[in-house]
Amino acid sequence: MSSFAHLHLHTNYSVLDGAIRIPDLAHRLKELDMKACAMTDHGAMFGAVKFYKEMKSKGIKPIIGCEAYMTAGPRQNKLNDNFHLVLLCQDKEGYKNLSKLVTLAYTEGFYYKPRMDRELLEKYNKGLIASSACLKGEIAQLILNGRDEEAKIIAKWYKDVFDGRFYLELQDNGIDDQYLVNEKLVKLSMELDIPMIATNDCHYIKKEDAFIQEVLLCVSTKKTLADTNRMKMSTNEFYLKTQEEMASGYFKEYPETLSNTLKIVDQCDFSFKTGIHYLPVMGKDEEESKNIIETQSWEGLKTKKFPEDKKQIYDDRLRYELDVIKKMGYSSYYLIVSDFISWAKNNDVPVGPGRGSGAASLVAYALGITNLDPIKYDLIFERFLNPERVSLPDFDIDFCSRKRDKVYEYIVNKYGKDYTTKITTFGFLKAKSAITDVGRVLGYPVRDIKDITALV
Repeated sequence: MSSFAHLHLHTNYSVLDGAIRIPDLAHRLKELDMKACAMTDHGAMFGAVKFYKEMKSKGIKPIIGCEAYMTAGPRQNKLNDNFHLVLLCQDKEGYKNLSKLVTLAYTEGFYYKPRMDRELLEKYNKGLIASSACLKGEIAQLILNGRDEEAKIIAKWYKDVFDGRFYLELQDNGIDDQYLVNEKLVKLSMELDIPMIATNDCHYIKKEDAFIQEVLLCVSTKKTLADTNRMKMSTNEFYLKTQEEMASGYFKEYPETLSNTLKIVDQCDFSFKTGIHYLPVMGKDEEESKNIIETQSWEGLKTKKFPEDKKQIYDDRLRYELDVIKKMGYSSYYLIVSDFISWAKNNDVPVGPGRGSGAASLVAYALGITNLDPIKYDLIFERFLNPERVSLPDFDIDFCSRKRDKVYEYIVNKYGKDYTTKITTFGFLKAKSAITDVGRVLGYPVRDIKDITALV
């Protein structure tokens, strides 16, 4: 029977800091018979969907969260101060608010780190549970600097803002400062009637993985293990401890800190709706968008040059593609892409001729999305859109790097800021890169590293 849940944990989406891969985490939680777990990566929620799906697949309750960076002053001030604060989603409103907070931390508060401030928390705290985080938390930092009264004022502020959804976080990690902070947090808990939770600030899965995480930190900070002046964890206790390990030792004296984690789990009930695509519609409804793409595609094909004796081949191919596009519900997608490419070409923004599987679509050619005739080059439409493999189409479009922001601005203005976003991609270390980085961290001669990578 569960007696504890990890509510402070960093996956590998805490880039080059967290050494926990999400599939490995799900497997280990299942082994340990843990029924729930939170993901609280630094300053962002990049892994939220992957984490949610992986946990669900193993029958584990996923709790989406973030270890946010807080600034004491207004977020617009360019001060390199940031404190940690753990935020967990209770429900859909909480997820929306956390997404909003993280976005504003990047767009309005970024200075070395994406920072939130108290004004934002007062505005977007509904549906969120907060905890005081690690030694880098604001309350802990005030305590370590001998400012106990200020720590009490700040703790009360968090209690009032989160209105029964704020917890003081105790940890048992072998750090002397932590036990000093714990002692003061217990006192604050009694004085202000703020409940406490036990966490372990997990950065790796097993104790022996501490070395891996240390190497990751060196890669991140461009240091070597031999460098004495480098950032490092001072103990090897930041791993996914078992329920038994958490219940023994320090937390024996405070059993309520363990059971309170399960109370939080019970309060959290947010789920993603996966497998549903919310695509915009061009025109008043889907039927009108089908009529528009039909008309524009046939008109566009008339402007293209191809051998007259192959007209039937082109007509049949266009008819077939339109049938697939309309049946799969992607008429509006084609029209929207065609719209902003047309705008770019008419506003002096150089656009590439088309690449990737999208160049295999005759409809895309007819609409001006690509400049390549797929029939001339025997390109297969099903590589882009296949009715038997339901996946979203994805046009690869190249805009001039100096002017592509104009295209984004046009899309935002036409379709609305709340319906437009930029997305990021993650680079993963492949074998050669990993060997190069790790070899440098371990102090291997450059020549030896090159010899090893040459074998890969």
